Amino acid sequence: MSFVPILRRGIAACLAPLLLGAAGLADAAELSGIAVIVTPGYPIRDVDKHELALIFKRKKRLWPDGRRIAPVNLPAGQNIRRAFSVAVLGHTPEEMDDYWRDQYFHGELPPFVASSEEAVIRLIATTPGAIGYVPVCLADKRVNVVLTIDDGLPCPR
Repeated sequence: MSFVPILRRGIAACLAPLLLGAAGLADAAELSGIAVIVTPGYPIRDVDKHELALIFKRKKRLWPDGRRIAPVNLPAGQNIRRAFSVAVLGHTPEEMDDYWRDQYFHGELPPFVASSEEAVIRLIATTPGAIGYVPVCLADKRVNVVLTIDDGLPCPR
C-alpha cells in the first residue's frame, strides 16, 4: 500500500479550507486605485502622468490660468505614497530623498506632506491650485478626480 495517495488526500483536505478562506478574504477586501484630485470647480479636467511628474518634482509650477500649483503628498511610509511615487515619478520615496536633497541647495522644497488621506482631501477641497492623491475609494464630492492610476492596493476603509 502506497502512502502517496493518502498523503495527497491529507494535504488536499488541509489546504482546501485555507484556500477557500483566502479567496473569501480577497473578495472581502475592496481594491482601490489612486485618484489624483484637485479643487472642485477648478478648470483642470485631466492631467497625465508626465505632467504629474513635473508637478511633483516642482518642475511645473503654474496652471494654465496662471495660478500657482500646490502639490500635496502623503507621508513616505504609506503604501499609497510608495505606489504613487513609483507609478508617477519612477522612484520610491527613499530614492526621491536624494533628488530633494539636491533640489534644496537650489532653493526648491518638496511638496507639502499632509498627515492622512482625509487631510489631503480637506486641503485640496479648500485650496484652489492644489493637487494631491488618495485611494479612489476615498475620493468624494469634495474634490474632482483628474486622473486614476490603477495600483490594486486595498482600500483603507
